[in-house]
Amino acid sequence: QMQLQESGPGLVKPSQTLSLTCTVSGGSIATNYYYWMWIRQPPGKGLESIGYIAYSGIPSYSPFFKSRTLISMNTSTNQFTLQLTSVTPEDTGVYYCASRNSFIYRNWGQGTQVTVSS
Repeated sequence: QMQLQESGPGLVKPSQTLSLTCTVSGGSIATNYYYWMWIRQPPGKGLESIGYIAYSGIPSYSPFFKSRTLISMNTSTNQFTLQLTSVTPEDTGVYYCASRNSFIYRNWGQGTQVTVSS
């Protein structure tokens, strides 16, 4: 059974870069046709897709986040990472990593709370 776990700082100052890592166990992030997602949920709002990186290492970003997002992967450590630059308090929320295959979300991390505040 594949498991995902987010890690990173829970508090980030405005204008700084939010960096999160998702560690995958029970399977390889290079597995064909798997896509590794970053999703967030601001307080009181629904889920927002930030972007993903494909098994091939090619990233794709949602238009709203594209200008300040970088998603990368490291096959040797079986991790993928999210960097979101120039954060504001509106970036506060619970951040999730997930796997997607055949358009189905297969596995989710438990989520990590990130607060943007000075």
